[in-house]
Amino acid sequence: MPRWLNLPNSLTVLRILLVPFILRAVLTGHYRLALALFLVAAFSDIADGAAARRWGQASPAGAYLDPIADKCLMSGVYLALAAARLVPWWFVALILGRDLYILIGASLVMRFTTERAFPPSIWGKASTFVQICTVVVWMTREAAPTPWLAALASTMLWPTAAITLWSGIHYTWKAFLIVRQH
Repeated sequence: MPRWLNLPNSLTVLRILLVPFILRAVLTGHYRLALALFLVAAFSDIADGAAARRWGQASPAGAYLDPIADKCLMSGVYLALAAARLVPWWFVALILGRDLYILIGASLVMRFTTERAFPPSIWGKASTFVQICTVVVWMTREAAPTPWLAALASTMLWPTAAITLWSGIHYTWKAFLIVRQH
């Protein structure tokens, strides 16, 4: 077995492998299956970090793979939800646009400075958390439709959009400070 394939990294790989099955379930209208698989993937995200810290198995491979797994999962699910006409495309464009904006910003900072560490900010974590909650509510709304879930799902778009936008602004400020220091 390769040295990098420890328990935390195996959980991350599992998350990547679940993505196409989750997307297929959303696109074919199997929302209960999509929700169950998404929850397994979300749990694997929590478990891989906890296992890496608890057993001292943090690795460069895990640091590289974990954000890729997260972005594949979240971007893919939001694209599938929009393709299934469940969430509006403007909302998905905001989420994906912010991620692309941050990636371009980090690339520019790396190009013009010696900075290579970009830990997630509290607002980045908050944005990810509300995006996950929003996905769970939207999938639950489709898996077990009720009027209150429909209202909650629609309402959640706005705070999620606001926190996503704010986290992009916050990352811009952090990048400005890094560049200014160098």
